[in-house]
Amino acid sequence: MKKGMMVSGKYWLFYLVPALFFYVVFMAYPLLDSLKLSFFSGNTIGSRTFVGFDNFITLFTDPDKSTRYWEAFIHTCIFFVIHMLVQNSLGILFAVILTDRTMQHRDMYRTIIFIPTTLAVLITGYLWKLMLNPVWSGAMLEKIGLGFLAQPWLGNEKTALPLVALVSCWQWVGIPTMMFTAAFQNIPAELIEAGRMEGASSWDLFRKIKVPMIMPVVGMIAILTFVNNFNAFDVVFAMENVNGAPAYSTDLIGTLFYRVGIAGQHPVGIPDTGLGAAIATITFIVLCAGVLPTLRKTQTKEA
Repeated sequence: MKKGMMVSGKYWLFYLVPALFFYVVFMAYPLLDSLKLSFFSGNTIGSRTFVGFDNFITLFTDPDKSTRYWEAFIHTCIFFVIHMLVQNSLGILFAVILTDRTMQHRDMYRTIIFIPTTLAVLITGYLWKLMLNPVWSGAMLEKIGLGFLAQPWLGNEKTALPLVALVSCWQWVGIPTMMFTAAFQNIPAELIEAGRMEGASSWDLFRKIKVPMIMPVVGMIAILTFVNNFNAFDVVFAMENVNGAPAYSTDLIGTLFYRVGIAGQHPVGIPDTGLGAAIATITFIVLCAGVLPTLRKTQTKEA
């Protein structure tokens, strides 16, 4: 018995080789190569020149590039805040409702909430773009007495970004809902019953027992929301364009990176891979600065 355990313990590292291979090839190496590329200029391997921190200096000192970057950064922060306030708040609300034992047809409602998550972002973005277009939806809204909603929402600089963010919240609210639901279901029933016997109200149970018990999940959802929103690209691409129309009002870090480092900006159309890598490197630093403290604070709550 002990010999078999020693043999299995000796070769357990071989089971990690496939996962380690894919991690190094598709995650670690591209990350390190991107960090390296941020210190070079040029667009092909043969013409790259080491320039040190010039790409970062250019990004923050060049008037046009600096303006585009900081606007995209602010828009990304707004995009993230809307998801935290709307998507995750609805997720925890839906989870509370779905874990109520008196709630009927819970499986049906759970499915309805999660269905948008299974759809492609390009499809949902395009459909919402049509529905928000007054040319397509104006007549229907007039018939049901909601003609005042027939507005060019996606063409207005003040409403475009919030609406794109709300569409994204609608599509992805199913994920935090399912995670919160699983977390609530793992809370020992004895704690809830003890609270009720002490005369605690539903709000007291939620605030003093349920929320503290699911803080690791709250932290993880906050981290996932933070990382996903600072890498958001597809929803803006589907509903507006890579230029963050109208007038760059929906421009995010992801669309800015695409224009600079991959597609090239108008009118030249030649990508600046070094500057694009600098944007990606700064984004990586921002993500680490936000993720690590949150991870430490929430995941060690029980320790």
